[in-house]
Amino acid sequence: MADEKTPETRAAYPHILPIQTRWMDNDIYGHVNNVTYYSYFDTVVNSYLIDVGGLDIHDGTVVGFAVETTCRFFKPVAFPEKLAAGLRVGKLGNSSVRYEIAIFKDGEDTAAAAGHFVHVFVDRRTDRPTPVPAAIRAALEKLVVGMGGK
Repeated sequence: MADEKTPETRAAYPHILPIQTRWMDNDIYGHVNNVTYYSYFDTVVNSYLIDVGGLDIHDGTVVGFAVETTCRFFKPVAFPEKLAAGLRVGKLGNSSVRYEIAIFKDGEDTAAAAGHFVHVFVDRRTDRPTPVPAAIRAALEKLVVGMGGK
């Protein structure tokens, strides 16, 4: 990821998901509330896992637990702006993955916000870490960036 003061561009993210802001996303100050960005992060990550990796959120034996999140804000966004969430994988371990996410305003190439999200995959019954399932791993490998990603 870029340093904390320098937002990255769309080109650094191999998967982009359009996101429409909602009226309820705005806070009393007239911009999207900081906690809402984590909802956007969840949306791009889980949409990708379901659509590309085949994650079965209802009956699958494996689920991802969020164990760490961060977000840095570079410029405000507000309803009714259209956004895009960029997704890449910074590190893919045996049972964990570090997603790197950026939020872009429609038509802009520089991130308005960026952060990361770490999932540990666990067995649904035991809550114990388990290897990333093969189909999900294959999907995540498509998004790995940098030399030390895997």
